[in-house]
Amino acid sequence: TDELVLLIRRAIDTLKKDKEIDSLRRQLDQKFGLDQIIGHSQQMKDVFSKIQKAAPVDATVLILGETGTGKELVAQALHHNSLRKKGPFVAVNAAAVPATLVESELFGHVRGAFTGATDKRIGRFEQADGGTLFIDEIGDFELGLQAKLLRVLETLTVTPVGGHEDRKVDVRVLAATRQDIRKMVEAGTFREDLYYRLNVVTINLPPLRQRPDDIPVLIEHFLKEMNAKGNQTAKRVSPDVMRKLLAYRWPGNVRELRHALERMMVLA
Repeated sequence: TDELVLLIRRAIDTLKKDKEIDSLRRQLDQKFGLDQIIGHSQQMKDVFSKIQKAAPVDATVLILGETGTGKELVAQALHHNSLRKKGPFVAVNAAAVPATLVESELFGHVRGAFTGATDKRIGRFEQADGGTLFIDEIGDFELGLQAKLLRVLETLTVTPVGGHEDRKVDVRVLAATRQDIRKMVEAGTFREDLYYRLNVVTINLPPLRQRPDDIPVLIEHFLKEMNAKGNQTAKRVSPDVMRKLLAYRWPGNVRELRHALERMMVLA
């Protein structure tokens, strides 16, 4: 009888955990779904259309756009609307990693591979096995690393820095850059073969100044989020302030708009 009770308790615990996991997945889908990429302009409708078409197809996607336009949000939407949604979503920003460590960050390293490598490290490619790897600011890669990345994309095998054993990975790669990558190819600072390997599907994110009609929609969305989180009286943007926000050029794009609203919410 005690053993039967124990088995039933374990079964109930397992069901509870499964329900919690399903709930978390639904929350992730809601957080990173297409409804989180805000815009009613034709440019954004074109972006939504491309995401919907590209998400289920296991192909590389190149996301182009200025800083603050939401490139990682698009990558998350591609992943969470794909067949890999149950796998990991791993993001790495090349601009935030020292140039000497980018290769180790992506492919991992073995112990003693270089000074300071006191233990082995699993790279981002292996961490993303079965899921999606998002490489932001890929335009910052130096040419030698571009050649290694091209080999990995073609063979789906990684070799840790200092190691000799190839490791097979099952990863979908999404890449993004703020730079004009075609001009980089023409200038010889970005490999043409890697560009064509990444550029299976291209999604161009327009800067906010080119879609001013989306600004009121974004403001409404962000204020709704902030009012829901805050413990203070809900606030709104007055018509005079709205006119000023519409007239501004927003060089930092959607990110700058959100930060401006957050600052206003605190100081108003």
